[in-house]
Amino acid sequence: MSRPLTATQIWAAPLALGLLSIVGLVAALMADGIGDIVSWIALGVPAAAALWFACTPGGRNGSIG
Repeated sequence: MSRPLTATQIWAAPLALGLLSIVGLVAALMADGIGDIVSWIALGVPAAAALWFACTPGGRNGSIG
């Protein structure tokens, strides 16, 4: 049997990806130059994480591992 996950273990990654998305959207709207680079990176990380999860064997059926 495995131990149950704590709330921090469950919500850390989704909150981090959400925060990155917010930072990327605000940077895209408010800044030019370096802000464009920040927005591309901040919005690319959640997209890359979604693609990575979708391409892993456990990612398609919802199981972890």
